[in-house]
Amino acid sequence: MARHEWTSGAWRWRLAALLGVGVAVLALVVTVIRTPPDDGADTAGTSRDGDRVHGTPATPPGPRGPEVGWGFTHTQYSADEGDDTATERVDRLVRDARGMPQDQALMGWGADNPEPVKGRYDFGAMDRRIDFIRASGGTPVVTLCCSPDWMKGGEPGVGATDWSQAALETAPRPEHYADFAALAATVAERYPDVRHFMVWNEFKGFWDDAKARWNYEGYTRLYNLVYRALKKVDKDIMVGGPYLAMDSLDPRAHDVSRTVRGSWGAMDQRVLDAFTYWNRHKAGADFVVVDGSSYTNDDELLPDEFAATDKFTAVGAWVRRQTGELPLWWSEYYVEPADGNDERRGWSETRRVAVQAAGLIAMVKGGATSGFYWNPQDEKGTDCPGCLWTPTYGSDGGRKLPMFGLLSRFHREFPPGTRYRSVPVAADDVPNVRVLADDRAVLVVNTLDRTISAKVDGERFEMQAYGVKWLKRQR
Repeated sequence: MARHEWTSGAWRWRLAALLGVGVAVLALVVTVIRTPPDDGADTAGTSRDGDRVHGTPATPPGPRGPEVGWGFTHTQYSADEGDDTATERVDRLVRDARGMPQDQALMGWGADNPEPVKGRYDFGAMDRRIDFIRASGGTPVVTLCCSPDWMKGGEPGVGATDWSQAALETAPRPEHYADFAALAATVAERYPDVRHFMVWNEFKGFWDDAKARWNYEGYTRLYNLVYRALKKVDKDIMVGGPYLAMDSLDPRAHDVSRTVRGSWGAMDQRVLDAFTYWNRHKAGADFVVVDGSSYTNDDELLPDEFAATDKFTAVGAWVRRQTGELPLWWSEYYVEPADGNDERRGWSETRRVAVQAAGLIAMVKGGATSGFYWNPQDEKGTDCPGCLWTPTYGSDGGRKLPMFGLLSRFHREFPPGTRYRSVPVAADDVPNVRVLADDRAVLVVNTLDRTISAKVDGERFEMQAYGVKWLKRQR
């Protein structure tokens, strides 16, 4: 099957939502008028038994509760494909990281159309991703997005899927919400070891042009149908939403919050309104999911790249207050603005890792217990900014990169249930370092582009520019 991808940088979807969704919807309306009946659609290679259990379900090593820890999302290219030596190398990396949670989308980002025709399934690509997660000892998570074309006014049939970004990011039509919920239940039956599901992704397709706000009523209706369908399969399945992008703006912009703001900017009030509606009208939730960037929608890092991560702390604290302390997940998080091609190549890897570490610390301080890093690998080449490992499409691939070192260590040192501690930091170091500690370890980040001598938790040590250092506590 062909691979399909849609990047998920913090700017590209919101811009499309606010400026271009109306055009995409019009195109889909035209498409549905000329769509032939389903009974004439191509079903080659599909099966009616999509709910048949695939392979040998594994018992994930991680916690069975709603907090899964710190892991990554598989995107278009990942270690489920490539040279055997390279893919096995990544398998060992992830296995050694003690069950890192791994998320896979239902359709797109490496997964094919799971139901090209109503009642006819193709889970080949999804099976392969789940097999990799099982083999690497990870905790599997599924993002229930996106939806087959026939659910949103497109043409049914194998080979008929419209893989354009506008089509993929169109929400199911209301009359097909129940069909999408049924598909979610089929996925849960096929992979009984998947115990955690996130419902949809960034409100894709739910922007209301006429009202200039999110269609939170429509999303919540879809969410509730999916929630009930999954709980009917197994009451112990854990479900979360709303996977809403927590956009922030220049404080002087329109539609800004008067209360959720800081030196990093101000929250978009329309986002807070959407979250509030979902929270009040949801059928239930085992955890709450948000995503977002530390920078504003204008790609401004306020007042700088490290201080901007304070947004994660402020947003997390606000969300936790609204939801009655439900476990908080960050499904995606970004600290480096992207260019016009949604690529992040402007920073050195040392700086990138340091700001990411500061972001993780900020999320924890806002109450988060779980998060998913976006960007495992590129298709090819050795230059892969922010990747977790080198591309697996060659025998020398699958080698650990600095970002994997940070993420895997963070997962091991600060798993769900961690009790964080305050540690002393020398007064002159307080403005220059970010620190997170528990009873066993301390993570220290140098926010300066120069070498410093820092004293943290009673220990003095040198730190290189943008250095990230782990200390073992002696108590």
